[in-house]
Amino acid sequence: MKMHKFLQFLNQQLTHWRRQYKTLRRKGKLMRSPKGKIHRRELLRTMLKNVFLFLSKTNEKSKRQKQERALRSKAKSVKTKSSIYAVPLDWAYKQRYSVILAIAVVSLTGITGHKLYNQTQLQVGHPAPQTITAPYTASIEDQKKTEAERKAVSQSSLQVLMLDAQMNQQINENLQQLLDDGNEIRAVAGAFPFFDPVVLSISTQRYLRSCPDLEWQALLAAVENNKNQPKKAIRQTTASSPPSSIAAPNQKRQPHTIPPKSDSQSPEKTEPVDFSQNTDFTQAEAELESFHFKTSEKSLSLLIAQISQTRQRYTQATTKLLQLETVSPAAVYEESLLLDLSDVEWEKTQIGIHQSIERILTQGIPQGLPKNILQDAVSLQLQTFVPESAETLAKNLLLAVLKPNLQKDEEQTRQNAQKAAADVPRAMVKVRHGEVIVKKGEQITAWNFEVLEHYHLIRREIKWQELVKLGGIIAIAIGIFVWVERHIDYELRQRDRLLVLLLTLSVPGVIVIGLPYTTWSALGLLLGSFYGPTLGLTVVGLLWPILGISLDMSKAALLAGVGGGILGSYIAQRLRSREELALLGVAIALTQGGIYLLVKILIGQVFGSTWYIVLQEAGLFALSGLGWSVIALGLSPYLEKVFDLVTPIRLAELANPNRPLLKRLATETPGTFQHTLLVATLAEAAAKKLGCNVELVRAGTLYHDIGKMHDPLGFIENQMGGPNKHDTEIKDPWKSAEIIKKHVTEGLVMARKHLLPTAIQAFIPEHQGTMLIAYFHHQAQQMAHSDPSLTVDDADFRYDGPIPQSRETGIVMLADSCEAALRSLQVSAKSVGEKRSLKDVSSEQALTMLNNILRAKWQDNQLVDSGLKREEMSQIAQIFVDVWQQFHHKRIAYPKLKASSTARNS
Repeated sequence: MKMHKFLQFLNQQLTHWRRQYKTLRRKGKLMRSPKGKIHRRELLRTMLKNVFLFLSKTNEKSKRQKQERALRSKAKSVKTKSSIYAVPLDWAYKQRYSVILAIAVVSLTGITGHKLYNQTQLQVGHPAPQTITAPYTASIEDQKKTEAERKAVSQSSLQVLMLDAQMNQQINENLQQLLDDGNEIRAVAGAFPFFDPVVLSISTQRYLRSCPDLEWQALLAAVENNKNQPKKAIRQTTASSPPSSIAAPNQKRQPHTIPPKSDSQSPEKTEPVDFSQNTDFTQAEAELESFHFKTSEKSLSLLIAQISQTRQRYTQATTKLLQLETVSPAAVYEESLLLDLSDVEWEKTQIGIHQSIERILTQGIPQGLPKNILQDAVSLQLQTFVPESAETLAKNLLLAVLKPNLQKDEEQTRQNAQKAAADVPRAMVKVRHGEVIVKKGEQITAWNFEVLEHYHLIRREIKWQELVKLGGIIAIAIGIFVWVERHIDYELRQRDRLLVLLLTLSVPGVIVIGLPYTTWSALGLLLGSFYGPTLGLTVVGLLWPILGISLDMSKAALLAGVGGGILGSYIAQRLRSREELALLGVAIALTQGGIYLLVKILIGQVFGSTWYIVLQEAGLFALSGLGWSVIALGLSPYLEKVFDLVTPIRLAELANPNRPLLKRLATETPGTFQHTLLVATLAEAAAKKLGCNVELVRAGTLYHDIGKMHDPLGFIENQMGGPNKHDTEIKDPWKSAEIIKKHVTEGLVMARKHLLPTAIQAFIPEHQGTMLIAYFHHQAQQMAHSDPSLTVDDADFRYDGPIPQSRETGIVMLADSCEAALRSLQVSAKSVGEKRSLKDVSSEQALTMLNNILRAKWQDNQLVDSGLKREEMSQIAQIFVDVWQQFHHKRIAYPKLKASSTARNS
């Protein structure tokens, strides 16, 4: 029992000392002034003095001596070890903030200034400080000459060509369009031949269809005249003469003439036209006369009518052909070529054209091929596949549509050029021992530098002066960061500063390894999500000029990355889901690509021959922004756990009622869960009004009483009107107080087991602070009055603390205390009945009672470390009352039914 009391006393003293230490530290009396050590010594001396005074009261001398020897031995060992290890470790721990800042300066300077480590004293274009000779004979490659020879071979290597499938398709489409036009014109002209070739020859049908109207009229007149001659004479003439020379017997054939059309206004008469010398005319006349001789006059009339109809269709076809030539200046059809072919010849011609063009395109047509060579190749192909009468037409068709269909195979050409260049031997130059490489005062050429590099005579060194300048710039930037850190609401821990440093180093680190698409988007998104826009914008803004000064990188790339980082830093903490962060990643990608393209447009690089390269680079910057954003989203949950961070998204996930711990709380302790929800509602309203972290208050309140699951019936809200075990079973206020206090320690065990963040765990002990468990303390005092042998120690009935260390935990402490009081006030108001309305109770009693509770907490020093102000207590009380009134608003009083009417209705 004595040992138990000793441990309780020691714990109380440690808690009191810790509270005083934090108070002094917050006020700046520790670690910042020469008096800091004096204050710490006084606190330690007071604590040890109280411990020794307590030990002096014990009567067990042997135990006391053993304890004194153990303490003496332990102090001796600690003193010995401290002389070796503890002193530097203690100094490093006390100065850990300064150590991290120093590490930040050194690491950032080391990475951004990596080009300053291995600089050469001797440089191309500078004068040589002295005459330098070759220390030994060696064969050295002339890299410039080797590169020039390989470049010449690479440029002279043959290009590799490949067929352009798209161009082939276009050529075939154009050819098919021309053939479709030809088919359409021939369809208008009608089938050819239009009559039996045995009766009328092909040449005669072609002539009859296309001859001028004047000749056609003369032919009709001649046929009409021949009808009046005797058939016998015609038979004799036919039997003895060929069809082309049919005439009357014993009579010279008269020339056929047709009088010209009379013109009444013309005084002169025109001589008639003679067509007897026209071979086609006379042959057509003879064949028609022969047909008339073999058939009847009616058949001849029908034939002449058919010829007239065919002539009309032919005229329509020629008109359409002229229209087509007018629309398409490159028309290839001619009347004599297209319409004079028979249907069989035209079908063969189309097939032959397709076969010819397929072979020509398969062989390929290169750029710059002379026109005569292409014409000869086309003619050679058509001789095999196309009828002789259609060769000219087919040639015109193919020459009209054929275009170069071979394009350069860039990849294969490049590989061939590289292979040819690789086969070129290196240009080696022999430098003999003692030969002068460069004389004193002469400018060092590129060849001199190569020779000096081969002999390791270029004298590499570290540019310490430049490194110191860069380190000074970085130190100034870090100083600005520290100033900003001290003026933001978020208090950074050492692990937070370490995370900020690691994320910052990732940007120059990726650039150093040769990748221009660095982690700006991830930096802005993570810093903005973890620590808010102010800190994120500060880091991005300070890193921008440092990288611009120290690293050789494109200004467009730098501006694009900074734009993405700024956007991520500014918006990230406002988002409340991973989906919204994913959309932010898309916005960052578009921003980076857009800024890069805009900068290139402003400097005029888009309008040159390399515009496609600029567009490609802009696309790559956009993709890099999206890629790094995705990586940041994937790393975010792990960084939150490793560095114990709470973001709005993680707090929203922790506040999900489907979390295992909260589901257990609702199932095993339903009364506590309802109490938790009411406390959360009150605390959220106050936190929102006072500008605190509402998400943190919400999540922390939901977990603040999870320790009550260790003994649910030990708390009255879970007894559901049943017997109180403290009155029926325990009947010992000390044990009851232990059960009540245990919900804090058990809650911390559960929180650590489920890996809750430290910020959430802080709500479990701090919402109780070191408050007195008044109910059981009063019972113990009553028992002590009845039994003088009992001693009541206040420490047995106080929570172990600590008291609230933040505004959020302080608000939850007040809400937890006031919720129970408001609930009791509601119960008392109901017991009074209708004599007093809820509005009167709320305005008169609720606010007064809550002000008394908050005043008691303030006077008990429970809120001295929370950051809450005394004048905010009345504001918080008013907020709690307003929320309570919203939940317990006044309802309409329904009229009571009379007993008689009730009985009648039943």
